[in-house]
Amino acid sequence: MAHLPPETLKPIADLLPRLFEVIDLATATEYNLFERYGETVETISELTELKNVTERVRIFYNRLYSITLQVAQSQPIASFATLNLLESTIEQAQAVADAGDASVIEIKRTWGL
Repeated sequence: MAHLPPETLKPIADLLPRLFEVIDLATATEYNLFERYGETVETISELTELKNVTERVRIFYNRLYSITLQVAQSQPIASFATLNLLESTIEQAQAVADAGDASVIEIKRTWGL
């Protein structure tokens, strides 16, 4: 495995469960909104937004997981480009998680969920 310093591994270890939690929150909120109010003119934009949040976060979950595995399998060291991609993905995934979480919380607040 290509060695990664703890300051790189810790954000990955923290971020994967966080992304999972945002996906879980978005899908649960989508389900609850649909069950309580149905798919109406009033709810369609929020239901769509929740699906979009889930998809965006899922993409970054998979990307972070895949790149981390790629680094782990690199011998003797990961390429500079791969390490840059990993660092960039960590930053982007954190931003996507924050934005997704905020969107879901706002929808829950708006609909009293």
